[in-house]
Amino acid sequence: MIDKHLMKLRARDVLSTEEEQVIRGLISGTREVPTKTTIIRAEQPLGVSVMLIEGWMCRFKDLTNGQRQITELHVAGDFVDLHSFTLKRLDHSIMSLTPCVVGIVPHSRLLELTRTQSHLTRLYWFMTNIDAAMHREWELCLGRRSAIARLAHIFCELRARLGIVQLTSGTGFPFPLTQQELSECTGLTPVHVNRTLKELRERNIVEVRHGKVVIHDQRALEAIADYNPTYLYLEREPQ
Repeated sequence: MIDKHLMKLRARDVLSTEEEQVIRGLISGTREVPTKTTIIRAEQPLGVSVMLIEGWMCRFKDLTNGQRQITELHVAGDFVDLHSFTLKRLDHSIMSLTPCVVGIVPHSRLLELTRTQSHLTRLYWFMTNIDAAMHREWELCLGRRSAIARLAHIFCELRARLGIVQLTSGTGFPFPLTQQELSECTGLTPVHVNRTLKELRERNIVEVRHGKVVIHDQRALEAIADYNPTYLYLEREPQ
């Protein structure tokens, strides 16, 4: 059920059979979430965290005028709000972008893990640090990268993250976002996103079609994005 989450952890560290069983035991139950459903709202008191088993989700913040900024995309295997264990409420909301299946993790079980599993506690702390690193990279994209570099960077990052959990196929991967949602990730208008995607397609670098990204020239895409994957910490670093 949580195999993709375990793949994500194993990419960074070694897990014992006992530790894998402890992680599986964190889940108290599962829930199916329809598409475009806000499952956590900002400032809502929280006693559980959510692990994404299937589907795509996002973190977002809204302005009072209705404008939305997506601050992170979540794919299968992600602990979408592990940080709520210590915060108990979030400053942002979490929404499904596709139909999803999530695992419910009571904070009481996370507390017990911190008491009895020092290695897993360090590993999950490490994973939240990676999460923060991703936010900094997105901030750099929004503040300093050009429109085409922003889109190129998202595609590079997603290919790496989806590859970890075996959701890529050759040079492609699923991409269920609409151009409106992509604009909310990149701080661009939908018209600008459409124009930029057209440029990438016409340069035979990448194209988005039928809910899938197909990369024709990975090297060119990484050059446009000025992409350096070190912020994802993809090498194994025992905690």
